[in-house]
Amino acid sequence: MNNSVSLLPALALVAALALPGCVASKKYDDLKARQASTEQGKTEAERQQRTAVAELRKATDELAEMRLQTKRLQDDSTQTGNALRRTRQLYTQLTDSYDKLLKNSDRELANKSSDYNKVAQDLARREAELGELDAGLRRSRADIDKLNADLKTREARLAELQKALAEKDKAVNDLRASVTNALRGFQGTDLQVQMKDGKVYVSLSEQLLFKSGSTKVDPKGQEALKQLAAVLQQQPDVNVVVEGHTDNVPFSRAAGAMQDNWDLSVLRATEIARLLAAGGVPPQRVTASGRSQYVPVAANDSPQNKALNRRTEIILTPKLNELFKILDSNSSTTTTGGK
Repeated sequence: MNNSVSLLPALALVAALALPGCVASKKYDDLKARQASTEQGKTEAERQQRTAVAELRKATDELAEMRLQTKRLQDDSTQTGNALRRTRQLYTQLTDSYDKLLKNSDRELANKSSDYNKVAQDLARREAELGELDAGLRRSRADIDKLNADLKTREARLAELQKALAEKDKAVNDLRASVTNALRGFQGTDLQVQMKDGKVYVSLSEQLLFKSGSTKVDPKGQEALKQLAAVLQQQPDVNVVVEGHTDNVPFSRAAGAMQDNWDLSVLRATEIARLLAAGGVPPQRVTASGRSQYVPVAANDSPQNKALNRRTEIILTPKLNELFKILDSNSSTTTTGGK
């Protein structure tokens, strides 16, 4: 009877250990699926950013080429106008000469008949040239008017695109300033705020957030995340990506669902995402992902460098809806003009 009683706590402990493992495995599979979706979304956002910059460069180059064409047409128009004035002057002189010849006597007219014919032919030729020059000038002026109208349209779209990019840059700078000010008490080797590729990166070391091998954030790290969440509550147009990173030391654990550094980085990112959401950041704006050991910031060749690689990066990206609308509008206009 005593032996049966002593076995009951042991059986209960075994059942308790087995049950969390199953639940954690299911959570791990869900996290893997979210990881794939996150990577795809991040790649698309970066592609759209590159597209915006490339479109701006292309629009600037096209604007410069159109200005050069306008200058050339204006020069051609000036030359045509000068030629037209010279032809008109010569035409007037020939008309005067012709009138004088008509006033001569019949004898002089007979003697000068060949001169009359020559002058008449020259006059007819000049009249034809004058008509061609007039037509060419009208075409040049029509081309210039059309090019000027197109140039104004392109300049307006370029100005709109430049304004949108400037507003985006200002939003990123303001966001960096707000985050830096909120986390001023935590900055140092354990917390850094910097701008890169049009985004704000908040890098937090493992020492600030976690104990070795743990996925639970320490109290000091929780306070930093609370301060960051307060800033992000006031920034509704900012998307948040939480990336967990590790060094290349293989993860080992006697029990539990985590198998390697992938698991560790994903679970840490997810834990931070939960804390941001608990701090008031809408969960639909937050994406958690784990990068394991594969995106290091330093070579894993010393304890100091490995410590740098064991970090969490919170990437803040302002939404670019207005910028993408302008890019779509420019693309539609270019396609229509090509047709």
